[in-house]
Amino acid sequence: MQRRNILLSTVLAVSAFAAPAAFAADPVIRLVVPYAPGGPLDVTSRILAERVRDQLGTVVIDNKAGAGGNIGADIIAKAAPDGLTIGLSATATHAVNPWLYTKMPFNAATDFSAITQMVRVPNVLVMNTERAKALHISNVQDLIAYAKKNPGKLNFGSGGNGSSGHLAGEMMKRQAGIFAVHVPYRGANPAQLALLSGEVDFNIDNLAAASANIHSGKLTALAVTSLHASPMLPGVPPLADTLKGFEIDTWWGLVAPANTPPDVINRLNKAFTDALKDPSTKTRFASLMAEPVPTTPAEFDKFMASERNKYESVVKLSGAKVD
Repeated sequence: MQRRNILLSTVLAVSAFAAPAAFAADPVIRLVVPYAPGGPLDVTSRILAERVRDQLGTVVIDNKAGAGGNIGADIIAKAAPDGLTIGLSATATHAVNPWLYTKMPFNAATDFSAITQMVRVPNVLVMNTERAKALHISNVQDLIAYAKKNPGKLNFGSGGNGSSGHLAGEMMKRQAGIFAVHVPYRGANPAQLALLSGEVDFNIDNLAAASANIHSGKLTALAVTSLHASPMLPGVPPLADTLKGFEIDTWWGLVAPANTPPDVINRLNKAFTDALKDPSTKTRFASLMAEPVPTTPAEFDKFMASERNKYESVVKLSGAKVD
């Protein structure tokens, strides 16, 4: 009996000494990705989660897809502002959806604390190569000239009403003073298949999705939609060379719930921007046609506000609405 009591006392003593160490360990951070696994937003998040482990401890990716990203973004907005739940903001959730959806479960302008922008991916204006040859279109100027001479004869596809491709097409039509028929599809992949089969004449697509067919010669890249030429598609001019100031990129970044303490935000910002600046991150992102964009929290907050302002008029002009 005495020996058993001694052993029990020893176990309790060891547990008592071990407990503080366990509680002192960094808690797990949940990074909510408002989209399904496997896409560029998910993959880049997982890459960064690995890179920040030394500074932040374990970061677990939690995919919460649905409602154009609104479900996941709402989870972030309503989480405790303690830095243990953070997530992605994106073009859709924080710039387009506030104007596209009749009812929003969160306020994109006030319910989040910016951490850093993560990524910029240029979109690209592409034509079916056979169609481009048949119409003698080899650049943006040719496309605009043909559309002006033949109003309504060109059409363009997108992943649906209010999608990035749809809104970019409406912006281009307005600035170029042309009319082309919009054909919405149920997702970006069906829209690309329609372009490849010749159902539509041109799309404004994500470079990551279009690059393989551009390199194979099935699609002809007429312009990128970033303000300047992209090193990821050498020799292809920006649409802004023809339509002054035209800029519509796909982007995403990191946010925390509103009122997260500044010291917590700064700690998160340092860890993630250090990871974004790492050469190995740039190399891995390049395979996704994504450019790392580390920023300060203030810079990212200002950027998101400017994107919301830009898309307000674009969405209203398009007439797209989701109830």
